Amino acid sequence: MARGVNKVILIGRLGGDPEVRYTTSGTAMMQFNVATNEPFKTDEGKWEERAEWHRVVAFDRLAESLSQYLSKGREVYVEGRLRTRQWEDQQGNKRYTTEIVAREIQLLGGSGQGRQQNESLVPGESAQGGAAKALNTELPPSHGAPEDDIPF
Repeated sequence: MARGVNKVILIGRLGGDPEVRYTTSGTAMMQFNVATNEPFKTDEGKWEERAEWHRVVAFDRLAESLSQYLSKGREVYVEGRLRTRQWEDQQGNKRYTTEIVAREIQLLGGSGQGRQQNESLVPGESAQGGAAKALNTELPPSHGAPEDDIPF
C-alpha cells in the first residue's frame, strides 16, 4: 500500500508572541501564527507582496524549549504536517481549522534579540549556548487538502 506525503515547510515571521498552554494530561502545547510573503504581479504589471498567515502548533519538548525564545517579529523555519481539526462551538455549530503541527522549528536571524542566525535549540540549552541540532518530535498523523493556486 502506497503512503501519502504530508509535509509543510515555512520560513516566515511570527505575527505575535506564542501562546503556551497545558492539556489536562500535562502536555505542553504552543500556538503561534507565521506570516509568509508571496510576490505577485497585478493586472497593471506591478509587483506587490501578499501576506499569507499560517497557524502553527507544537507539543511537548518542542513547545517547552522554544516558547521562551519566540516573540513577535522573530523569523523562523517551521517543518511539520498539515492537520485539519473539527469541533463544536458554544452555539452547537461545527467549526474547522487547518494548522501546521510542527515537527521542527529553527530560529533564524532577524529579530534583533542577539541570537545567531540559523540557530535551533534543544531542551536545557541556555540562550547564550551554541547552535545545536534541530529538535524533532514525532507527532500524530494528520490530513489536509493541497492548494493548486500557483501565482504565475
